[in-house]
Amino acid sequence: MSLDLFTEQGIPKTYSEKTDAQLVTIIKGIKERMGSRLFLPAHHYQKDEVVQFADATGDSLQLAQLAKQMTDAEYTVFCGVHFMAETADMLTDQTHTVVLPDMRAGCSMADMANGFQTERAYEILTNRLGRSILPLTYVNSTAEIKAFVGRHGGATVTSSNAVPMVEWALGEREILFFLPDQHLGRNTAHALGIPLEQMAVWDPIADRLIFDGADEDIRVVLWKGHCSVHEKFTVGQIEQFRQADPERKILVHPECSFEVVAASDLNGSTAYIIDQIKRAEPGTKWAIGTEMNLVQRLANDYPQLDIVSLNPFMCPCLTMNRIDLRHLAWSLEQIEAGQPVNIITVDPETTRYAVLALERMLERS
Repeated sequence: MSLDLFTEQGIPKTYSEKTDAQLVTIIKGIKERMGSRLFLPAHHYQKDEVVQFADATGDSLQLAQLAKQMTDAEYTVFCGVHFMAETADMLTDQTHTVVLPDMRAGCSMADMANGFQTERAYEILTNRLGRSILPLTYVNSTAEIKAFVGRHGGATVTSSNAVPMVEWALGEREILFFLPDQHLGRNTAHALGIPLEQMAVWDPIADRLIFDGADEDIRVVLWKGHCSVHEKFTVGQIEQFRQADPERKILVHPECSFEVVAASDLNGSTAYIIDQIKRAEPGTKWAIGTEMNLVQRLANDYPQLDIVSLNPFMCPCLTMNRIDLRHLAWSLEQIEAGQPVNIITVDPETTRYAVLALERMLERS
């Protein structure tokens, strides 16, 4: 087929020529015809045009677990990013097909660590530090990294259970190796009483341990990775709100930097943020430091509150937002035609160890 028939997004040009109303009609029709054979989860950070069709909304692990429970479903069309669809594939059986509407929907944080880098880092750190090391990985990581952690006795963590999981890891081995998000690792370890002076950073590009003290003082090694959305929040933004509107509470996600978390009033996972807003007194004011689509949805859902973004110039998660009406309609029509595209498949060996890492977490959460 000629490439001229496709847009730069890899879908037929006919989808770009359709109106949003036409695309909505296509999606609604397929969902009605397929019924329970189709499960369509959407991450909290998805935009409203996609969320309106969601059978469930939630965080990445929660949605993957729901996909596992949908035993009547033949297809999960995951409206999220690549690592989320991987987890859904690993947790569902062989009769279940997981589709990602746009293969460009990745995660910059997850892409900051790969299997070769982590194996090399683990070997270097073990030889240099001479003490036992337990790796933990945030679920916002690739299947390959989850498998690395599983092979080395570690587990996955979420932002909701990071505290008990890090506490467990510190009790199991002498050193915690936390990846790929340095901020969640630092904020969690510090909350458990580990001073910053006992935390080192591993730079995977330079193959270098960044630490000013003596090696024997290291309790935590943090992978030099971050969320490109949450790093955009600053202490300066908090200070501006403190001066202009001191009654406004600052609520941020622990993927933000240590300095931002320390300067905020409250911090916690996406579920924690949503819960705080649900329970907030009418008329209270909030500045929230997390992804813009979620902040705007909370502002719309709770009009009795005054909710704004901590960074008013924040862009939504760009990779998450690659899932749109056009890609969703296209992927669903391909499924209905018996020619599914963008199927996400994780090989059995990777699945084995990655699921082991997930199970270790679930046993302790």
